[in-house]
Amino acid sequence: MSVRRFVGANSRDVMRQVRESLGEDALIVANRRTEGGVEILAMADEAVDSFEPSPEPAPPEAPVAASQDPMQAMSERLLREMQEMRELLANNQPAASAVAAPQAAPMGTAARLRQLLWNVGFSSELSDEVLAGLPKPLAALSAESEATLEWVRQQLMERLCVLSDEASFFDKTGIVALVGPTGVGKTTTTAKLAARFVMRHGTRPVALVTTDSFRIGAHEQLRIYARLLDTPMYALDAEQPIDDLLGRLQGKQWVIIDTVGMSQRDQRVIEQIAHLQGGRSQVRLVLLLNAASQPETLEEVVLRYRQAARAAGAELDDCIITKQDEAGRLAPVLDIVMRHGMRVLFGSNGQQVPEDMAIATPERLIDQALSTSTPQRKRAQHEDAPMGMPRWSRDVLGQGRRLSSLLARLRERVAGFEALEETWNLASLPSPLQDARLDSVLANYPSADTTLGMTWSPRRNERGYDWAMPDIGLDSNGAWLALPWLQHRHAAGWQPRLAALSASSGVAVHLLPRLPDAEAITWLEAERLTWVSQAAANCRIVFHHERQTLRQLFTDSVLTHHVGVRFRGQTMQLWTAHAEVQDASGLALLAWYGEVRDPESTKVLARRYWLTPARLGAEVLSLLLTQLQSEGLAALTRRAWQQLKEADSGDLNAEVRLLMASGVAAVVGHLDVADDEEAQTIRGDLLNLLGASRRRRDTAMLDALVYAFMARDAIRQLGSVSREGVA
Repeated sequence: MSVRRFVGANSRDVMRQVRESLGEDALIVANRRTEGGVEILAMADEAVDSFEPSPEPAPPEAPVAASQDPMQAMSERLLREMQEMRELLANNQPAASAVAAPQAAPMGTAARLRQLLWNVGFSSELSDEVLAGLPKPLAALSAESEATLEWVRQQLMERLCVLSDEASFFDKTGIVALVGPTGVGKTTTTAKLAARFVMRHGTRPVALVTTDSFRIGAHEQLRIYARLLDTPMYALDAEQPIDDLLGRLQGKQWVIIDTVGMSQRDQRVIEQIAHLQGGRSQVRLVLLLNAASQPETLEEVVLRYRQAARAAGAELDDCIITKQDEAGRLAPVLDIVMRHGMRVLFGSNGQQVPEDMAIATPERLIDQALSTSTPQRKRAQHEDAPMGMPRWSRDVLGQGRRLSSLLARLRERVAGFEALEETWNLASLPSPLQDARLDSVLANYPSADTTLGMTWSPRRNERGYDWAMPDIGLDSNGAWLALPWLQHRHAAGWQPRLAALSASSGVAVHLLPRLPDAEAITWLEAERLTWVSQAAANCRIVFHHERQTLRQLFTDSVLTHHVGVRFRGQTMQLWTAHAEVQDASGLALLAWYGEVRDPESTKVLARRYWLTPARLGAEVLSLLLTQLQSEGLAALTRRAWQQLKEADSGDLNAEVRLLMASGVAAVVGHLDVADDEEAQTIRGDLLNLLGASRRRRDTAMLDALVYAFMARDAIRQLGSVSREGVA
């Protein structure tokens, strides 16, 4: 009989015996506790069908030859029932297949998009990363709708880093080495690159070098190309540094090395790259990736070659995709390039020199990847995990890619974001250097062509703090700039500071926290600048030749006009009314009254009064909205300030910390009030960094952006530390 008995002191001991004897798939048919411990009856799973039970016991009236163990009898009965069930399922299988399967529940838009990306060859990891930011309006549409597919296309293009233009590659003199496995097309690509350089700069400044002494005819193949291009070619042993050729390369501005092809699993890959980097000359590495290779192979190539480069103290961030014409799908190689944050320089799709190579463009590559029509892949999605890479490493890389992509999009979206990044960089410097570097950053900020206006903050310290809220600039679209202005760096007095900023940065719009003195008003009107001023309820004006306060003016007003507004992190409505008035000097003004109301309960949450020049008319309402929404930036700044204060070691310059805190507050405020599709996508990516859902969107985004900057700084610091002592 194939049922075996195991006895042990405890369950762990007896299960260990079962695994050692029958393997991990053993079938436990019965167990019980005994005086000596635990007893288990088990058998190998494949032995169930061939199991032959003992003969049925004799009826009670028949003589009994020997009595059977009750536990063994129970196990045999269970095994007989299991055999019968398997036979029943086997016999009924044709009939079951003839019955129509129940209709599957329809997939949601995100699931269908994930399936589409999976079908063309993108990994589930990248697909989840992309679709995590799917805006709700698009999620309500069909997955096949043009708007939804275009959004997916744009997300993929944003994640694909490419060469900005061909000139930036060929006009940068130096030494370029093509590395990669055997048969990836290094020699042909060497000739194509050399031909393109010759077309731009002539034959004189270029030279070709080969280290491939293993392949029969390798030297001769490159020599033929060199002869056709009328350029010199030199052979170098794999163990020789490039410095051995420096005397013969005098006058050559661009040198391209065709290296010997090595399997990514060959330990000599590290030695090869170390020799390339071992001399005095800096060698730029470019990895060639065969688009027709299996995804698992490509993953391993990228991992091994980049590890070898780091071991040699070099960087390997550029790649060229070869043999696109031989690849059934382009998505797998693009997926790996995006997940590892590499930059694609060129794409190669044939043997002709130099015609069959083109500069990489995200539009063409992504369109080619998405247009691939392939049968449904049958392998399980969990098998798509990158080869040789633990789950936690992929999570960290995925987080790093999301972080890099997010910061890049903020750089493009928010004016002044690069200046904010420079300010954050100061936090890693010794305290004595921070002052001088901060002066350097602020001296060039902002440029006159990026600043349209200024949201001026109240001239007082924030309650409970020893600093005043910085002033926030406005770009040409009326959105907040990323790096604010410190109040104490402005001139004293309203008219001097308004005039100074208008002269230096061309500021033409001023959102004032209170009505300035008569001198400032006179100057603003003389310059015909746009301005709005928040005013107190008891501010006196002249209405129909009668002096009264703004509160009295609007006491009986019926508010009939409203617009949407983001107020204290929530979507509210601003109801307004306005009237033509004059100030004490006779200047024609518009007086405004506004109530911030909850759109559901109609409860009034806040009341505000403003004064604006009558010459601007009612179109100035958009500026009132901007000023009202800017009130939330102070609370966000306080929150960020506190987080930074708790995180630093006490040597962070107070001005730097305030600019860091108010800067992230301005960026978050910018994203919170915007309602375009790009802003929705960035908001989603930002909120997904921390994962946990929060009640208030603005504070959640603030926490995420502070985290993003701190994570960026930590990664940079780790990168610099990891290179210490590398030869």
